[in-house]
Amino acid sequence: MAKGTGFNAVLIGTGMVARTHLGALQDAPQVTLTGVAARHEDSARAFAEAADMPLHVYPDIASIAADDAVDIAVIATPPNARLDIVEPLARAGKHILLEKPVGRTAEEAEAVVKVCEEAGVALGIFFQHRMRAASLKAAELVATGDLGALGLVEITVPWWREQGYYDEPGRGTYARDGGGVMISQAIHTIDLALSLAGPVSQVQAMTATTRFHDMESEDFATAGLKFANGAVGSMVASTASYPGTAETIALHYERASLTLNSGTLAVRWRDGREETFGATGGTGGGADPMAFTHEWHQSIVEDFADALVQGRPPAASGRAALPAHRLIDAIARSAAEGHITEVPQ
Repeated sequence: MAKGTGFNAVLIGTGMVARTHLGALQDAPQVTLTGVAARHEDSARAFAEAADMPLHVYPDIASIAADDAVDIAVIATPPNARLDIVEPLARAGKHILLEKPVGRTAEEAEAVVKVCEEAGVALGIFFQHRMRAASLKAAELVATGDLGALGLVEITVPWWREQGYYDEPGRGTYARDGGGVMISQAIHTIDLALSLAGPVSQVQAMTATTRFHDMESEDFATAGLKFANGAVGSMVASTASYPGTAETIALHYERASLTLNSGTLAVRWRDGREETFGATGGTGGGADPMAFTHEWHQSIVEDFADALVQGRPPAASGRAALPAHRLIDAIARSAAEGHITEVPQ
């Protein structure tokens, strides 16, 4: 463990999102980034040099597992490497902070959660949209019960990706990523929506690959949703919506409607009152997938460290992430089979 009440962390994976994690870890006061690892050691060394801070380069996962000074493994690898990395680290007592998704499928995600629970280590997921001020305020309002019963949920993710994004080997394939827009982009919005509205019980869906992309999996998905609490809704997600705009979640209750859009929350009460919370910020919905601040990732890191100290689950835990994975799998099944599909609870 780091000096004082802090924790030592190792970053595993040096791809596109690694710089965001670096910024988050550098600015999180409770966590000290002490090392880095990657599939290719040369990549890890180059990353360590560019970081301009003392970082130990680990040659493999076994060496991280054997290092008693490491408290937290921050894993930012492609989804196909999840369980093989998580299992030995969890067995060695390392707490896990995992870039989304938890796995390529709901089954894989549940296996990752089970491994961590059996090993007695914490598992947190970088569902950083939960940590925006607007999202926290929405959760607070929902928890009061003052909004009345939920009737309708509308989820939209109208993003854009250039073909070059999918030209990277493995991107948008089932073998590496587990799918396309749902598992790689919309999962953030789906997770946030479900954290507020509760789980979905049934879906009827369609998915497709538009003429704008040459890729194996879907760049468009749409689904009708029936929630376990009786509400209904819709989900539309795309990386073919040029030039790409912010995702939105609209929750319509008996006494008010909540709309989350690009970091802001609009509350429109049925009695005529209107309130606004939060601040507009980039989300990576356009051609630059990294056009967002690292501060939300930092909030996930800080909450995770606090959760370890306090002995509570992190705000975005592995188990709390499972409803989003189950819904994505059910949408894919419904689209493939052409009928209403039950979502496992």
